[in-house]
Amino acid sequence: MTILGLISDVSLGIHIISIIGLMALLLIQIRKSPRQIHPGTFHSALTALVAGLVMVGLRAPLHNHDSVKWPSLNNGWVGTKFFILLIILVLIYRNYKKPTVKNSIWLAILALTTVNILIAVFG
Repeated sequence: MTILGLISDVSLGIHIISIIGLMALLLIQIRKSPRQIHPGTFHSALTALVAGLVMVGLRAPLHNHDSVKWPSLNNGWVGTKFFILLIILVLIYRNYKKPTVKNSIWLAILALTTVNILIAVFG
């Protein structure tokens, strides 16, 4: 395994843990009234974004080195996931300092996170 492969695998682990953390912090608020956005959600989403960018940036050199083990990425899916995560970050950033958040905003963040996970698993 090359050092780039190791960095890519570590980034994948960090990305998965960050998305799980984001989903967990959102689901913690499911029974609370009024709901609020935990500041950790912003950090989890931002960490997932950075780890995802590292993985995408490393894929081209890894693909050139061993195209069987590291297939090329579907840029459409990557772009969609990136755009969804940017929307999640904007929604969180605009609402995490507020003492309460509308149910529609909370549900939108939860739904977008779920869609992002589904794209990663089935896309």
